Amino acid sequence: MVLGTAIGGFIAHYFLSDGSAAQINAKSVADLKELGIIDHLQGYLPESIFVFNGSWFQFLILSIGGLLIGFGTRYAGGCSSGHAISGLSNFQLPSLIAVIGFFIGGIIMVHFLFPLIFA
Repeated sequence: MVLGTAIGGFIAHYFLSDGSAAQINAKSVADLKELGIIDHLQGYLPESIFVFNGSWFQFLILSIGGLLIGFGTRYAGGCSSGHAISGLSNFQLPSLIAVIGFFIGGIIMVHFLFPLIFA
C-alpha cells in the first residue's frame, strides 16, 4: 500500500499534471492577503505558514498543534478521517459526535483564532 501510494503520487505529478499554478477563488486570495498569510501562492499552501523558516513562533505553533492533534486523536478514540470514513459508514454515534466536534473546532480556528494569531 505504501509503495502504491508513492508510485501513484509520482505518476500523478510527472504524467497527469501540466505544472500550472492552482486556480484559487479571488475572494479566498483576498481574504488570505488580508490576514497576512499569503505570499507568492505558487500552489495550495502559502509558504509563510507551511515552510519552516527557523522562527521560534512558527516552531511553537507547529509544536502546540502537533501536541493538540495527538491529544485529540487519543481522546476521540481515533483520527478525524478514521471517524469520518469508517465510523460514519458504520453508523457509530461516537464517530458522529467526533466529526461534528472536528468541524466545530475547524470553524472556531479559522474564524476566531487565525485572525488573532496572524494579525
